[in-house]
Amino acid sequence: MPLTIPDKLPAIELLKRENIFVIDNSRAMAQDIRPLKIAILNLMPIKITTETDMLRLLSNSPLQIQIDFIKLKSHTSKNTPVEHMKQFYIDFEVIKHCKYDGLIITGAPVEQIDYEDVTYWKELTTVFDWARENVTAKMFICWGAFAALYHYYKIPKHDTPKKVFGVFEHDVLEPLNPIFRGFDDKFFVPHSRHTELYVSEIAAVNDLKILAESKDAGVYMLMANGGRELYLTGHAEYTSRTLDTEYKRDLQKGLRIDIPVNYYPYDDPDFEPVVRWRSTANLMFTNWLNYFVYQETPYNIDDIK
Repeated sequence: MPLTIPDKLPAIELLKRENIFVIDNSRAMAQDIRPLKIAILNLMPIKITTETDMLRLLSNSPLQIQIDFIKLKSHTSKNTPVEHMKQFYIDFEVIKHCKYDGLIITGAPVEQIDYEDVTYWKELTTVFDWARENVTAKMFICWGAFAALYHYYKIPKHDTPKKVFGVFEHDVLEPLNPIFRGFDDKFFVPHSRHTELYVSEIAAVNDLKILAESKDAGVYMLMANGGRELYLTGHAEYTSRTLDTEYKRDLQKGLRIDIPVNYYPYDDPDFEPVVRWRSTANLMFTNWLNYFVYQETPYNIDDIK
C-alpha cells in the first residue's frame, strides 16, 4: 500500500523516480481504508531532504500511512522557504487535540546547547507530554532521542572528546525483540553527534532497556514504556551522501573534523561512499510500523491512550 502525503510535496516526484508508491491526499480520500496516522516533527534545518529520507523508509510497508508534518510555533526554520512550511506543515497547536498511531521526532543541530536554553524547548516538552497520552508509538532520533530521554527520565547528555562521526558496527543485545526481525547479528548505522549517553545512568532507570550498542559509538537503540518509545542515537535514515555533505560543509567552515569512520573506501573522500546500512534502515522502520504501531494501535483511533 502507498504512503499518503500532502499534495505537491517535493518528495513525491523524487520518490516516484525511485519506484516508490506514493499517492497524494486527493486520491487517498477516494479509498475506503483506515490508514495509520503518523506525525513527523521535523527539527532538521534542511526540511525537504529529511522529509524525503523519512518517507522513503516509511514507504517500505504494505500498510497505508497518512503523514502529517508538524512544526513548532516557537521555531522558525531559516533554511526552508516560508511557502514550503506554510503549505506542508501544521502547527502543533492545531493538532494537539488529535490522536496519532505514530510519531517521529527528528534530530536537530542544537546538541551542544543546554536543553533549557533551546529556544523552542518549552513547546517541545509540551509535545513530549502530549505524545504520552495521544500517540501509540514514538520514535525519537539523535537529538530528539537525547531530548526525550532527558525530559521523560532525566537522563543527561555528555559531551564526547571528539565528534562521533561515521558508519559504525553495532551489536544486537536482544535478538528476539521484534524490532530486530530480519537483522544480522551485527549491523551498521551512521552517527553524527557530539554527545553520548552513559550506560550506568540508563541502567538506573528500570523502564529503559538498551537493545543495541557499538563498541566505538556507544549506546544506539533503547526502548521504553512497553515498546511505545524507541530511542535512536544514530541516523539510519541518512542517504549515501549525507555524511559526505556534512564533512565537506564543516571543512569549508574551517572546523576541525575527522574523515567519517568506515565510510569512504581507503578513507579517501574522492571515492564514492560505501552504503552499509540501507537494509538495516528499511528493516527497522518496517518492523517498527508493523510490530509497534500497526499491531498495537486500536482500530478506533480515538481509543488511543
